Amino acid sequence: MAAAAARSREGREAGPAAIPAGRGGGGQRGGGGSGGDPRAGLASGTRRPQSAGSLAARRGPAMPCVGDWLNSPLSIVQGIFAQNAPNSDWEKKVTEYFKEKLKENNATNWVPSLNDVPVHYLKPNSLVKFRCMVQDMFDPEFYMGVYETVDPSTNARVLHFGKYRDVAECGPQQEIDLNSLQTVTSERQTFYCVPVPGESAWVKEAYISASQARVSPSTSYTPSRHKRSYEEDEDMDLHPSKQKEQHMGGGGDIHGCVEPKRLETEASAGHHVISPNCSPPLDLNFPLPGEKGPACLVKVYESWESFKVNDVLEVFGVLSVDPVLSIVNSEERDSSTLDPMECMDTAEEQRVHSPPASLVPRIHVILAQKLQHINPLLPACLNEEESKTFVSNFMSELSPVRAELLGFLTHALLGDSLAAEYLILHLISTVYGRRDVLPLGKFTVNLSGCPRNSAFTEHLYRLIQQLVPASYHLRMSIESMNHSRFIPHKDYAANRLVSGLLQLASNTSLVIDETQLEQGQLDTAGVRNVTALGNLITWQKVDYDFNYHRMEFPCNINVLITSEGRSLLPSDCQVHLQPQIIPPNMEEYMSSLLTAVLPSVLNKFRIYLSLLRLLDYSISDEVTKAVEEDFVEMRKNNPESVTADDLHKMLLVARFLSLSAGQTTLSRERWLRAKQLEALRKARLQQQQCVNGNEL
Repeated sequence: MAAAAARSREGREAGPAAIPAGRGGGGQRGGGGSGGDPRAGLASGTRRPQSAGSLAARRGPAMPCVGDWLNSPLSIVQGIFAQNAPNSDWEKKVTEYFKEKLKENNATNWVPSLNDVPVHYLKPNSLVKFRCMVQDMFDPEFYMGVYETVDPSTNARVLHFGKYRDVAECGPQQEIDLNSLQTVTSERQTFYCVPVPGESAWVKEAYISASQARVSPSTSYTPSRHKRSYEEDEDMDLHPSKQKEQHMGGGGDIHGCVEPKRLETEASAGHHVISPNCSPPLDLNFPLPGEKGPACLVKVYESWESFKVNDVLEVFGVLSVDPVLSIVNSEERDSSTLDPMECMDTAEEQRVHSPPASLVPRIHVILAQKLQHINPLLPACLNEEESKTFVSNFMSELSPVRAELLGFLTHALLGDSLAAEYLILHLISTVYGRRDVLPLGKFTVNLSGCPRNSAFTEHLYRLIQQLVPASYHLRMSIESMNHSRFIPHKDYAANRLVSGLLQLASNTSLVIDETQLEQGQLDTAGVRNVTALGNLITWQKVDYDFNYHRMEFPCNINVLITSEGRSLLPSDCQVHLQPQIIPPNMEEYMSSLLTAVLPSVLNKFRIYLSLLRLLDYSISDEVTKAVEEDFVEMRKNNPESVTADDLHKMLLVARFLSLSAGQTTLSRERWLRAKQLEALRKARLQQQQCVNGNEL
């Protein structure tokens, strides 16, 4: 850092002279950054600010036309800055400008998404969006929000903004005046963001279909290539050498490696990609194996305290993939003259926190919002007037949709309509609040009696995957328990949170398959993983490992457990499967179910399950009193037959039964139906217990 900053202070002409960003938070290294609670995105203690935020000399752009807000957002910012600087109101006006633009005529669909379009098809410094989960929070970073350049020959001075940039603008005969009184040092927060773990293929496809973005590949690439998803781009990703031959456009040699100018090696084929700096493979830290899509460093300028680890966001911002960033980072790592007081980062930390921009692009956020859900078939925000119309129209046809879904799931569960009822209740369940440490609304179902040798759970999961926006199938075996990483942990050498299987976004469906579990010995890691699953189910929390302490991260994960007998894991409700049919070919049977459903009907199922999770629910005083009297009456004959836990379970079933019918309050009819379902479920369990002669 010191070496790079010193070179910049000498006032070189326009070129890749850079001033790396200073990082705050040199104190206690905990959480997602270096100190404080990572869930709140705060850091305790700050490090002495470096000179500026990765600033390098560049020639400034011309003033924009009105339509340039998509292709040249920095030109718009420049215009607003020129009219309002040095008044700090210019920053608010920038945010307001883009907020208004994105409200016009579905303008958000015109913004290219990093989820759909590989980075090398996107114009650098254009406006992009990214649907993502916050996997980690790095230290706050200091940068020059406003800086001044001076022409030594004429002494002419020009004021510039550094916000939304990694690389500064500077005329060919100008130098950055680091001692200018006009300089404003600002702070920004960096989030390490990944695509939503386990996001379903139908979700990705629907977002791609809705996109109206016009993507023009860079001039250094063949113009015949058009926008494709990451999955479609895999063939080229598997042959990066071919890509470089076709598209590099005359790169040079830097520190013995090929120039990292927009290499087409985005993370589309798993966790690891080869860094262009010839260092070990870069782990993109995806929570789930086999995930596709980019990881991004998201630079947030306002209200970052409102975001926390595992939040799902949609961000709109300026794409930064400047090769200068890779050159600077390489020079920082290779420099042997670093001042140890000025650069406290380890080599591993620099590699993780400053990966090549061609592999991990930067997004400088102009607007960011938490997403209530990621279902593209629903309006993003259900509180708006247009959304209320959508909801009321759908609720008017809810009854036939529920009936069709019940029939579909009954077939999927081999003719068991009672199990199908409970599966619907499970799929619309969500944690709606917490009382002390107790999560309210969780409804983990243990589906016992599942066929062992027919891959039943595998096929059932594929059907569920077609209904919910995000899911994961966890095959429970001695080997997977002993060798998988379930719990995220802090790597202090790299100063980052290393992901685990249980770092999932809210409302993810986790299907745990116990039918493949055989006898064997769990080692220490296996016991820890099983304990983590139990805590997730019981308390809806995961205790992240910070070596010296554990930190609770609340979650909201729908867990379905399939097993032969009673599950080894806790659950809220055990439903014993009673197949009415045993298909000779399970795969063919399950596949035919999906092909028999019209796409329009399948979309209604998807809307139904997502929408009902978001509805409010209440119980009137009158119904509460009636339920209490009913509970007393049930306990009169046999006090031990109905416990307080049974009442809680019946109320939970009644809640989701009401919501499944589109009713947001509990009625007498739904309460009686909930009691009936619970009686049938318990009777089935007792019957099976008598048959087997042991506890299920």
